[in-house]
This record gives sequence, structure tokens and C-alpha cells, in this order.
Amino acid sequence: MALASLKSELKKAQEGKYAIPLFDVFDSYSVDGVFESVVNKRAPTILGIYTSTADQSNVRALTAYICARAEDVDVPIWIMLDHGASVEQCKTVLSSGFTDVMYDGSQLPLEQNIANTRMVVEFAHDLGATVEAELGHVGMGKQYNEFGGKRLGFTDPSIVERFVVETGVDILAIAFGNAHGLYKGEPKLDLELVQEVRRMVDIPLVMHGGTGLSEDQFRGAIQAGICKINVATMIVNQAKENMVQRAASEDANYFNILDSIRLAYRDKCAYLYDVFGTTGKVK
Repeated sequence: MALASLKSELKKAQEGKYAIPLFDVFDSYSVDGVFESVVNKRAPTILGIYTSTADQSNVRALTAYICARAEDVDVPIWIMLDHGASVEQCKTVLSSGFTDVMYDGSQLPLEQNIANTRMVVEFAHDLGATVEAELGHVGMGKQYNEFGGKRLGFTDPSIVERFVVETGVDILAIAFGNAHGLYKGEPKLDLELVQEVRRMVDIPLVMHGGTGLSEDQFRGAIQAGICKINVATMIVNQAKENMVQRAASEDANYFNILDSIRLAYRDKCAYLYDVFGTTGKVK
């Protein structure tokens, strides 16, 4: 596993106008699919462990498996907590092998979000880890018409600089019309807002909620200033479709049904590397 900091790699992406993806993984099959694509595409990659997965009893084993796989590749790999639910959870995973964390206090009052994020930053920086936080709130796609279309939860540019300065955070996730999961309604991204935030601060900016966006929307967000994109639903839905199709085939068995997960991750990750411009960034 490469020792370069995530922040420095994201700064390269920011300057080079491409995005490093975070793919949420849940088991050895999803991890194997990502690694197969990583090697083929020579693309720096973040493997995300979602907050609920991080609370499971086997998370240490999953982390150890990712680390073991990473030892066999010469491409930068990071293990990052995705949407950390508490300061304590962030501390716990950093002590158990995660390289970086996202703390999500986006639904808290601003002052509490700042205070909690600052505590995570102080602890993480002592370990050499990078911290991402969220300002504004990225909601769920199934409720998109209720918030995205009405610009509810969008990041307020007027408080971005204060938030970054007072927390010391390294990476910032922002809300600009993006949403988690499948969109109910047409996704409309405010790229001018991204550009405005980009002018306010120079730290890497993140987009959560890539499922359902077009290639042009991805590329537009990257050109506006996004250099990290989180993706989960698009890939896990493909894995489900693969498994259903394989289970219905005449030669279905335990092994090839589960291997459908690996294939979904391999193919979708490869596709997204090309869209994000990440392919071939590791020479």
C-alpha cells in the first residue's frame, strides 16, 4: 500500500482535473473486483467502509484483507470510513487499520459540526490520517424532489471558509444537487456553486451520490472543482442484477453466483475510472 497521503494525491487530481473514486466495499468479492480493475486501469483508489459496516464484528478482518491485497499491488490504495457517525467511531477505525476517515456531522447544528469535526481532525492528524467532513447535507435520491429540486441542504458558500479554518479539515464534501442512491426525478447539479466554493477554499472537494448521473454531469462536476467522487449504489445494484441472472441460469451454483459480485465491481469500476479520468494516472 502506498504511503503517500490521501490529501496530496487528491491535490494532484484537483490540479489535473480528474477525480479519485471511493468505492464502498462490503466483502472479499467486492474487494477483489476493485483490485482487479485497479491493476488493469492503473488508477489510485479509495476503498470505503460505510459507517454501518464499520460497526460490524468482522470489520477488522475485512480491513486486514484489504491491507493484504494492497501489499500485492503498486497502485495507491486507501481505506476510508464513509460517513462516520461519531467522533468515537472515527477514532476506533483509525486505531484498527483505516488510513483515513470521513466524519459526517452535516445534520448537526453548525457549531456542533465544527466542534466534532475539529476533535476528529486533531486525533487523526496525530496519526497522519486525512479527514473529510460534510458541509450542507447530501440527502437521499428517493426524496430528491422534496429537497434537491428545492435546493434544500445545499452548501452555503458564505460559511465554507470559516468551517475549513476552524476545523482544520483536509477534504470537504459539499451539497450542490447531488444525492445518495437512485434519484427520484432528474438530477440537477449547480456547478456554479461548486466553482464558488472552489474559489473560497483550496482544499479538495468531494461529490457524494454518483448513481444516476450522466457522463457529462460527472465530467462537468470535475471541471468545476470536484476531485473525489463516492459511488456505491450503482455498483451494488449491478451486483444484484448479475446475481439474479446467474441464479436463473442452468449452470448456477454457489461459486458463480457469488462471483457475480466481483464481476460487477470489476466492470463498473473500470468504466468509472475512464469517466473520471483516473485511468493510467499511476505510471
